[in-house]
Amino acid sequence: MKQVLLITDGACKGNPGKGGWACILRFGEFKRELYGCSARTTNNRMELAAVIEGLKKLKEECSVEIVTDSEYVKSGMSSWIAGWKRNGWKTASKKPVVNQDLWMLLDKLVNSHKVTWTWTKGHASHEDNNRCDELASLAASEQIASEPGSNQRIYDLVA
Repeated sequence: MKQVLLITDGACKGNPGKGGWACILRFGEFKRELYGCSARTTNNRMELAAVIEGLKKLKEECSVEIVTDSEYVKSGMSSWIAGWKRNGWKTASKKPVVNQDLWMLLDKLVNSHKVTWTWTKGHASHEDNNRCDELASLAASEQIASEPGSNQRIYDLVA
């Protein structure tokens, strides 16, 4: 099974505001940088988008280490999601899970791979995380994407 490293970050100019996500995929010597944007979104949606978009690029089952500076994403997938699913996508306080659409999509993608989660401190010494931060901030500010047509409106807030 191929071993892939997926490094992710999200950014938002205002919260909600203009958002950007970025990820780096590493497989052996191969490195691919991806980034995209949403016109009106939140930081948490962009953090989730970064992981989703990276996983979407994998064409076969892989062993994936996901490196994120988002405790929200790591905790959501490592601790909270099992309870949400048991409770019909409700929190422990019986409220609907925020960003349920993205959590459900991420859960589906993660279940196609053997995934481990690694948290890294943001804006610190992780070179790839710092690069993702730079790209996500650029995507948010400039509303640009690495691939034509990949300004992912799915990540915009639903009013």
